[in-house]
Amino acid sequence: MRSFISAVLAALLMTGPVLADDVGCVSTDIRMLGVANDKICVASFKDPAVDGVVCHISRAETGGFKGAIGVAEDPSEASVACRQTGPIMIKGNLKDGENVFKESRSFWFKTLQVVRFYDKPNNTLIYLSYSDKLVDGSPKNTISTVPIMDWSKKP
Repeated sequence: MRSFISAVLAALLMTGPVLADDVGCVSTDIRMLGVANDKICVASFKDPAVDGVVCHISRAETGGFKGAIGVAEDPSEASVACRQTGPIMIKGNLKDGENVFKESRSFWFKTLQVVRFYDKPNNTLIYLSYSDKLVDGSPKNTISTVPIMDWSKKP
């Protein structure tokens, strides 16, 4: 029993804080009896190792009684879009597959993640969103690319 509790605590610590700012949500399924609706929510976050890039992620959230009390497992569907918003400044060395966003999607061991890759020959950052689970993950994924442009020159 003690090892189970240790595993749960370790998983909760690994998920870390949500690094996104909520932008807005829309309801997709009206639930009766005053419980929370199913919805799609959009949030924004910045890459902590790259100045000048902002990403927006949309993800489905399960409503109902389980969703209202925080024990529902949210669907694996998500979408990410990242854009250059100013001069890009890379802080240190970029590691391929480095986590830039991570959010718990269920009470038990399911996370939504966004990782970054650097395509050096094409001078492009690639952001991949996917969900994983302790036992089985989902092949559902999306990518967004950000070609690194020189913003110091004026058109």
